[in-house]
Amino acid sequence: MGWFSKRPLALGVSATLLAGSLLTAGTALAATKSTAFDLVVSKGAAACLPQANGKVHVSSVGPVEIMTVDVNGLPPRSDFDLFVLQLPTAPFGVSWYQADIPTNTTGHGHVRIIGKFSSETFAVGPGTGSAPVTFTSHPVDDEGNSIGSASSNPPFGPIQMYHLGVWFDSPVDAENAGCPDAVTPFNGTHDAGIQVLNTSNFAADNGPLSQIPN
Repeated sequence: MGWFSKRPLALGVSATLLAGSLLTAGTALAATKSTAFDLVVSKGAAACLPQANGKVHVSSVGPVEIMTVDVNGLPPRSDFDLFVLQLPTAPFGVSWYQADIPTNTTGHGHVRIIGKFSSETFAVGPGTGSAPVTFTSHPVDDEGNSIGSASSNPPFGPIQMYHLGVWFDSPVDAENAGCPDAVTPFNGTHDAGIQVLNTSNFAADNGPLSQIPN
């Protein structure tokens, strides 16, 4: 009786694996739209990290895109934060936190993200609403601007976001690398360091994600 109770489960697992294999094959066949582009060192990190660079690959697989980001020439065993941006450099505009990128012992980092990264990537604020004030440990940056969690949003129409940027997760890591130790809001707790890589090698109104059709 025990053997018979396990047999249907084994068949179910096999069927699931088969379905997963077919889905994977279908996804691979669908990945026909793709592009690759470089990340360049930011102005603020050019003196302290002159060899910093990155490569991005984006492939469309139907309803979503797969984006892989590789960075090199960064401090080893450090954490960095990836954002999708309205503008590649200050004032950056609307900015969307995507992922953490930890580096290994050689200063290389890699991350793979599934999301909407194409000519249709945008953010919108139809109206003002309340928001949870989760992080307040660093209420202002070095210029006196508030960078803690805001209690509400300003209303704004659809904003296309076609650029990428990478920031030090910690101002301390930036300082240890010989970079400025400014505090910025570009990590999950709004106490990041300076930007190190971006897509300023593309025009501000024509970022690389705009090259990927929906």
